[in-house]
Amino acid sequence: MGMTDGKRNSLTADDWTGAALEALARGGLAAVAVEPIAKVLGTTKGSFYWHFADRNALISAALVRWEEQDTELVIAAIDRGGDATARLRELLRLVFGAVPGDSRPGAGSVELALQASAAHPLVRASLARVTERRLAYLTTLFTELGLSPGRGRDRALLAYSAFLGHAQLAHATPEALPQGRAFTTHVRRIVDALVPATGSGAGVGPAVSS
Repeated sequence: MGMTDGKRNSLTADDWTGAALEALARGGLAAVAVEPIAKVLGTTKGSFYWHFADRNALISAALVRWEEQDTELVIAAIDRGGDATARLRELLRLVFGAVPGDSRPGAGSVELALQASAAHPLVRASLARVTERRLAYLTTLFTELGLSPGRGRDRALLAYSAFLGHAQLAHATPEALPQGRAFTTHVRRIVDALVPATGSGAGVGPAVSS
């Protein structure tokens, strides 16, 4: 085996995919470029073409990784919790508690980075899948609390819209948010506003009543 072949095989497709996802979170779709990522990985373009047919194949792999890490794994972790109220509150604490630069799954950094390229076919399809999967899961939790499917979907849409707006605020103007312990209180108040105080369908309180 020659030296070039050794370089090609020293990195895996997963290495390239992870680096591409990191680049995407930092700089959006435009940052997913072969040469800069190769430089970060300390390799050449030959390594890339050993694993991927073209840039779109790398973008697709990065988006699939994002969907798995920031949606499916988050849902799986939340589903190990208690009843619907506990799971819903934990999920909302996780996503609203993210701060600028937070790399935790579900923090919203990739969504924000993708907004400028939402018209790209691969990005549009990925955002659509993620949005529907998250809304469906939120709807399930709200209906488990006693809301009808229609009202549960409405509540899920409200919660998800609030998450996206909060993530954008934290990214663009973080100084507008409280700091330290006040931020923890701020997140708790958001969760309290979105989640009913009890699990009874008829008496869920003003947060979910119409």
